[in-house]
Amino acid sequence: MAGKAQAKRKDKDRIVLRKGESQRKNGTYHFSWTDKAGKRHFVYAPTLEELREKEKAIEKDKLDGIKAEARYVTVNELFDLWCQLKRGLKNNTFENYKYMYNTFVRPNFGKQRITALKKSDIKRFYNHLADERGLQASTIDSVHTVLHQVLDMAVDDDYIRSNPSDGVLKELKQSHIFKTEKRRGLTKPEQELLLSFLKKHPIYNHWYPIFAVMVGTGLRVGELAGLRWCDIDLDEGIIDINHTLVYYDHRDENSKTGCYFNVHTPKTEAGKRQVPMLGFVKEAILMEREHQQLVGLECKVTIDGYTDFIFLNRDGGTFYQGSLNKTIRRIIRDCNDEVLQKSEENPVLLPHFSCHSLRHTFTTRMCEAGVNIKVMQDTLGHADISTTLNIYADVTKELKKEEFAGLDSYFKEDEKTANSKATGKGKKRGKRTA
Repeated sequence: MAGKAQAKRKDKDRIVLRKGESQRKNGTYHFSWTDKAGKRHFVYAPTLEELREKEKAIEKDKLDGIKAEARYVTVNELFDLWCQLKRGLKNNTFENYKYMYNTFVRPNFGKQRITALKKSDIKRFYNHLADERGLQASTIDSVHTVLHQVLDMAVDDDYIRSNPSDGVLKELKQSHIFKTEKRRGLTKPEQELLLSFLKKHPIYNHWYPIFAVMVGTGLRVGELAGLRWCDIDLDEGIIDINHTLVYYDHRDENSKTGCYFNVHTPKTEAGKRQVPMLGFVKEAILMEREHQQLVGLECKVTIDGYTDFIFLNRDGGTFYQGSLNKTIRRIIRDCNDEVLQKSEENPVLLPHFSCHSLRHTFTTRMCEAGVNIKVMQDTLGHADISTTLNIYADVTKELKKEEFAGLDSYFKEDEKTANSKATGKGKKRGKRTA
């Protein structure tokens, strides 16, 4: 005798329930299913209609290959996984990523479930960092860099279909919610004022060589600080860039903690390059050697096997960006005080600038001189020519404004001359009539 057909399960309203659906004692509903790994999962809803909407989403995830367990994974959990798997980053870069994430993302935003994130959530978070936390656009950019990589991994590993942070930062910049202030180099008069002040000032003249080399080579601070005497060829006039000196806070439990220097190879092959010495750069390096011999200053540090550094502090150690930028602030203050004491009309003054501004200064001078764009890329060590082109575009835009301001004056002079001649002729004709 054939067995009786299994009775269909129904809820309290006599609606037939599907496989995996159940009504709970309090009247709400839940749906259970098993993933490919044999793990049981549940979703809940106050009504059957809402539950079935969730079932549709689960079925779509299954068809699209999205992991069922993704519904329970937080952004923080994915970041921790990203940290375990990430390779190929310089240690200081990796430590900076971890610092940015743990400081600004982990405490609140990172607790959200990965599948619940929408583009509007990312925008709201970045606006919060700008408006409530008061972060600079450059810091938010750093936060975005690491968060975007984590969410890219989530897409690759089938946790989500698309990266909700794609294009968000660009949109916010375009909408002027927060803007990155473009760094500019010093103008030619500002550059001349800086170098002249350093060269002649009795207190600051020992700083002339390092800042002159920055202005005349466009080297990054770490590249300049890491220069050794064996890296330069004074006869051929060539500087060989093959490493960079990095000062940062080591937080990795596998290394000695605290702030100290390491020597790193350039991040890209383009970073390894040879930079020709301009005349005043060679002069500055020779001045530095002469000064050190005069005061008996010698290199007293060895960093990862590297020693005999060119630019030294008073203790025979090396410089880092923070100390140099602090020095620049004092130079700006005292130089401008000296200029203003002369009571000249419309004096040239030093603007607020940093070490990196001097790299832009060198780039600006190359643009003004019409240096070939590929030569600029190679000299600056840019891996991507778009970086060079963006700087070139900014500089030439300013140059165009200046040139057209001069052209406008030229046209006005022509117009004035023409009007003057026309007025003169009119007077002559008037006399004849009389």
